[in-house]
Formats: sequence, C-alpha cells, structure tokens
Amino acid sequence: MAKFKTDLNLSRASDEMRTPEVTLDFTPNALASVLYKQGNTVVLACCTKEASLPRWFPRDATKGWVHAEYSLLPGSTDSRFRRERNGAKGRTQEIERLIARSLRAAVNLEALGPIALNVDCDVLNADGGTRCASITAANIALRLAVRRLISSGDCLPVDLRPTFEQRKDGWTPPTLSEVECANHEQAVLPHDLAAVSVGLIDGDVYLDLDYVLDSNADVDMNVIKTSDGKYVEVQGTGEESTFSAEELTALLKGADAGLEALFAFQAATLDAAQ
Repeated sequence: MAKFKTDLNLSRASDEMRTPEVTLDFTPNALASVLYKQGNTVVLACCTKEASLPRWFPRDATKGWVHAEYSLLPGSTDSRFRRERNGAKGRTQEIERLIARSLRAAVNLEALGPIALNVDCDVLNADGGTRCASITAANIALRLAVRRLISSGDCLPVDLRPTFEQRKDGWTPPTLSEVECANHEQAVLPHDLAAVSVGLIDGDVYLDLDYVLDSNADVDMNVIKTSDGKYVEVQGTGEESTFSAEELTALLKGADAGLEALFAFQAATLDAAQ
C-alpha cells in the first residue's frame, strides 16, 4: 500500500512526543476532574464516587470497583460526531472497556474498599490517540480522587474500617497522618498508569501518532503500561501491512520512551496536588 511520508508536514521528530498539559479541577462538581491536552487532542476526565457498589456485588463486599465511560463530543471531529443516545456502540464501547480494565489493573480493589468509582472520559477535540490520552488523563483523575477519599475518611485501610454496628451508632472516621495517607494511597494505587501510541511509516517508528501520522501508518499500536514496567495491554494492527518481530521490538522500545515521559509528567503534576 502506497504511503505518503514525503508529503507529511511534520512539526516534530519521529521520537518526539506531543507535550502533555493538564488543568486540575477543571469542573467543580466531580470528586476530581482533569482537562488533559496532548497536542490537539483534548480530553476531560472526571472521577465521581457512586452512591453504592454495582448490584452484582455481594452485600458484605470488602473490595471496590472502578468503571469508565468514553465519548467523542459532537464538535470533537472535523464533521459532527452524532451523540450515541442509546448507549455506547462499536468503537466507543471497545474503547471504554479498554479504559476501565486498564484502570482496574492499576488499582488494588481490596485496598480501595467497598467504593465504586466512575471515570468519564469525554473527548473535546480529537487529533489521534484519544484512547491513550483518555487512559493517561483518567489515571491522574483517579489518583487525585483516591487521595481525597483517603483524606475525607471514606477510603481507609482494612483494620480501620467500621463494622456495620459502628456505622449504625454514628461512627466517626479516624484522621490519618500525612504519612498514613500517603501509605494508603500507595496501597490503593501502587503504580501509575499511562498509554501512548506508536506506528510504523515506511519502516520508521513514530511516537504518539496524531491524525495525519495515524492515517499514514503501515502499522499502528497502542501500548498501556504501569510505572513499574508491566504491560496492561498492547493493541497492534497492520493496516494492509505486516510487521516482523524486530519491528515489534522497535515499536515497544519507542513506546517506552513516551511512557517514561508520561510517568514523569504525572508524578510532577500530582506531587503538590491535594
């Protein structure tokens, strides 16, 4: 299949990622909200606490749940994207399942306790890599939400959680020290989560595909990892093309450079956040 690499107007090197930007608490009503930009891809990720666990959880459940939803807003693409009013379909459903299972892979649900969290990822502007940007943004929102639940006494270590009788008697949650809060946050979210896209164009590896790069790629791949170096998921597809084991290794190596930058960005963003 003929590609058009020579016609691409590239504003960055093949191994250069688009610079991420974030605004915390972009909206006031969510437990935590993040306006996340990576180039011209813009995602609003909002984390909220549900009133109860899903119905299929046992009544005496000790662990929690994390769900995610994903949506392209009507004005996010060059032609209006119609709202999916009767529920997520096709690509949308596949992406939100990816986001949700990626988040759950990074969370210790037993340490979270009997709490249900929902992370909504709404794409305000789409220029490639929307699922990857959504995962990275969702991780920031989720960690900030967990931090706040710990601070408020809603998310506690197992040995400090109230019994049913204590709740009935007007139990007051204990106040954790800064060290105890940090330790429990680390127990709930041992590692950060991030995702980035990579692709092959005429045999060369390109990092963080925008729309132009993605539409010209012979192979495109989404790589999701935790900050301890473990893979959550790798989605790689040859677009009317194939790729070798050596090219796969080169793609994963290229993704690692972008993921390390995203983990550093997340850590710096959340270091002083409350």
